[in-house]
Amino acid sequence: MHLPSMTARGKGQARRAAKGRTVAAVARAGFVGRGVIYLLIGALALRIAFSDGGGRQADRGGAVAELADRPFGNVLLWLLGIALAGMALWRLSEAFFGQAGPDGDKPGKRALSGARCLFYCFVSYSVLAYATGDEGSGSGSSDRQTKDVTAKAFDWPGGRWIVAAAGAAVLVAGIWIAGRALLRKFHKRLRISEMPRRVRRIVDVLGVFGGMARGAVFAVAGGFALVAALRHKPGEAKGIDNTLRSFADTGAGPWLLALIAFGLAAFGLFSWANARWRKL
Repeated sequence: MHLPSMTARGKGQARRAAKGRTVAAVARAGFVGRGVIYLLIGALALRIAFSDGGGRQADRGGAVAELADRPFGNVLLWLLGIALAGMALWRLSEAFFGQAGPDGDKPGKRALSGARCLFYCFVSYSVLAYATGDEGSGSGSSDRQTKDVTAKAFDWPGGRWIVAAAGAAVLVAGIWIAGRALLRKFHKRLRISEMPRRVRRIVDVLGVFGGMARGAVFAVAGGFALVAALRHKPGEAKGIDNTLRSFADTGAGPWLLALIAFGLAAFGLFSWANARWRKL
């Protein structure tokens, strides 16, 4: 058998595997895991809005620590870490073989899937490391990490402008996320026609509200990084926890943070809807 035909057959088998039931199942598990994290962050942010938050951080680290304190917490962490690894595997398959939809083979979309794969690999690793006893891995403060990375970047040649560019990119990404949610761009990713009318309405509310809240958090975090770079003060860069707390420092007081908290929880529920209705 000729080598080109064998290579083509191998690629075809790999593509079918990437679009098969196993990868679809782990992707859906990944959406469930993502939903758990956003629901916990939303709950922690709501607690912070009207109290001290019980010493928890309203970020991924705080969510992991919160889950670990529940009954059978270590088992739940293992399940969460494995589910997020499934999300990483699905994103990897998209990077190699394209996303679902007519324009899923575009290089830009494949590159974005590759970046998401790396992100979920990191998140999955940190959760599983925490489950094995490395508590500093999964529950590290996003604020401390952000400030440390920003300070180190300032020491690089042109580091200040690199941080400014990164902050601007996150700010724009946040606006893009919120805008797409408002325009209901998620419809093309979901099997909308198969949803009962009531479910469709609920998913619409969760997708718009949750996506806009998530985008707002990204945009504000990017804004803080941009300001930190322009002022050359790495301490002004904020992680997710301090970014969320900053909403309570506005004229609306804790009510704006509470609104964002409900929005993040809504995005968690929207992620669960994706687990059921996403086109894969």
